Amino acid sequence: MRRLALRALGTVFVLWAVVTLTFLGTQAIPGDRAEAVLGGPGSRSTAAQLAQIRAQYGFDRPLWVRYLDELRHLAQGDLGVSYALKTPVTTLIGQTIGGTLTLAALSLAVAWVIAVAVALASTRDSRIGAALGSLLEITAVAVPHFWLGSMLILVFSVGLGWLPPISTPGVSGMVLPVLSLALPLAGFLGQLMRESFLAALDAPFTLSARARGESETRVRLVHALRHAALPAISLSGWAFGSLISGAVVVETLFSRPGLGRALLSAVLAGDSPVIIGVVLVVATVYLVLTFVTEAADRLADPRLRAASGHRAGASAW
Repeated sequence: MRRLALRALGTVFVLWAVVTLTFLGTQAIPGDRAEAVLGGPGSRSTAAQLAQIRAQYGFDRPLWVRYLDELRHLAQGDLGVSYALKTPVTTLIGQTIGGTLTLAALSLAVAWVIAVAVALASTRDSRIGAALGSLLEITAVAVPHFWLGSMLILVFSVGLGWLPPISTPGVSGMVLPVLSLALPLAGFLGQLMRESFLAALDAPFTLSARARGESETRVRLVHALRHAALPAISLSGWAFGSLISGAVVVETLFSRPGLGRALLSAVLAGDSPVIIGVVLVVATVYLVLTFVTEAADRLADPRLRAASGHRAGASAW
């Protein structure tokens, strides 16, 4: 109960900090909020119309009053209405979150497959393979999403004509966006797994498995790979959050609807309710995935389960 209570308090604190920083950040966006509500600087609004909007939306009130009002509305589950689209933020998020989560989940799965394949291939008894795997991992980590996505479009869309340059319905429209997000993450996960894999191959439990007569393939795939995956599993929650952040660039580059494009459009338009709502939802998803990742880490690592059991037994005693 104490652990759950601390986790709950920590979650509330993180969400409060996210909302506070985002609210202050939106106040620093140049431009008149009243003009954003009326359609932007090109709306040719009169002074009377601007004054009416400021009074209606409370833009003329002190900053701390607007901040407390924002916290009160969010505590009640009210994310507000988009200034630009005149649509409830919850509706807008509901229409776009599925595409972003699907893109991030597929990218994470592809990154894992690539990372495992590179880790297995580069830990063979071959210096060339190890050097090549390390070079590929470092290169993938250093490549930014926008450059990688642009190169993929030039090669597979413009040059070869195999895949569409924009995200279209169907599998073919998902390939380039997924690879743009997955390849840099695969390099990072591969680096973690390769070092752990090499350490696991010389660990006592793999030596015992070999002494029992188990094949080298079984030792690598069952014993060493499980140990090597632990650091990457621990960081999968963070990785998913980074993929959602990268979706802002990838969704814009491939004209794919999602939270990333909605957030970018809101920032350009000074649409504060959408900005705060999207950031809050992303932070909530990240926190939930952190809990799921910790549970998966405990399932994969018997030492963590044993430690929890010992603590529970000591508490009961």
